Amino acid sequence: MPQYAYQAKRGPQETVTGTIDAATEKDAIERLSVLGLVPVSIAEERAARSEAAPVSAATAAVRLGSRHITLFSRQLASLLKSGVPILKALVIIREQSENRSLKAIVQRIYKEVEAGAPFSSVLAQYPRAFPALYVALVRAGEDSGKLPDALFKIARYRQKQEEVTARFRMAMVYPCLMALVGVGSVVFMLTFVMPKLTKLYKDMGQSLPVPTRILIAATNTLQHSGFWVLIIAAAVILIFKRYAVTKAGRVGVSVLQLGLPVVGPLVTKAELARFCRTLEMLLKSGIPILRALNVTVPVLGNEVIKTQLAGCSRDLEQGGTLGRSLKNASTVPSFMSNLLIVGEETGKLDDSLAEVADAYERDTDEAMAMMASLLEPAMILIMGAAVGFIVVAMLLPIFDINVMVR
Repeated sequence: MPQYAYQAKRGPQETVTGTIDAATEKDAIERLSVLGLVPVSIAEERAARSEAAPVSAATAAVRLGSRHITLFSRQLASLLKSGVPILKALVIIREQSENRSLKAIVQRIYKEVEAGAPFSSVLAQYPRAFPALYVALVRAGEDSGKLPDALFKIARYRQKQEEVTARFRMAMVYPCLMALVGVGSVVFMLTFVMPKLTKLYKDMGQSLPVPTRILIAATNTLQHSGFWVLIIAAAVILIFKRYAVTKAGRVGVSVLQLGLPVVGPLVTKAELARFCRTLEMLLKSGIPILRALNVTVPVLGNEVIKTQLAGCSRDLEQGGTLGRSLKNASTVPSFMSNLLIVGEETGKLDDSLAEVADAYERDTDEAMAMMASLLEPAMILIMGAAVGFIVVAMLLPIFDINVMVR
């Protein structure tokens, strides 16, 4: 991704310079605006890269996991809270870290902060590691003189998001293992057991039952065209993955998610809970609501919900309110919009956002637990039915022989 060197104003007195990663110059300007900077000049950098050069910060950030960023935030917050200067805190984190990528990023941050650049502006240069939400909260912490509190808030927020992801993955481990074992058993029976019985059935010279003929056809397909079946399946998956990262693909997947009977409500509540929790955190950090919305909406993953919530920014610019604007969004339940209207009228919008987030997070956790508990017996039934069909199809001709003998 190209880098752009910029000079920007933060308030009437302060001038900030630095670099920022962006796809185009327009994207760079938008990123700076989200960070609360007014661009004065901006130009693309074209630095030559040596093969022996150290790992760049952008490259290192790609390989840096979310857990390492959360750990970095918590460690830095603890050190700053204890009265350790930020430069010394960065040195301590760099020396005790065992992750090479994190060391590279912290070293670069240290050098630029030592040269006089604001900490938040330095973080903004590495959007792959520190997204706009992270930078906005750090900048709010700097402006209010409460950077350790802002970092603790970031760490708690990220840890909660990671816990939700971890719970979902753990819930899917057993069903995925069941599916893998079941598919392996079916493939083994079709490729090793069934061919021997097929030869026996041909020698019998009698008409075979329909289930047995279906099973023999599947066996022949797997034996003679199994390689091509795998190639076609891999090609379909690859094409779908390529399509899913395009704008049209993301919209299509989002529409499909919301249209599924059980998954749709779960995705909606999870996305709205993330929206409310993120917006609440930004508002409590002293960030204006319009800027907070512009930072919050990109955090969401569903394109349909993201598009509808992005319309709230336009309504607010025209003098509307968040709650009234959300009433026009088809994906937002009336419970949420009405509660936010009350919060705006009473001047406690952040408390209303927290209440909505708590409610939807509870609903999401309960729904995920229920889905996991139902998915396990469902997988057992599906695998049992598949194996049972194969066994019955193999034994039916033998039963017919016994009937004919009698």
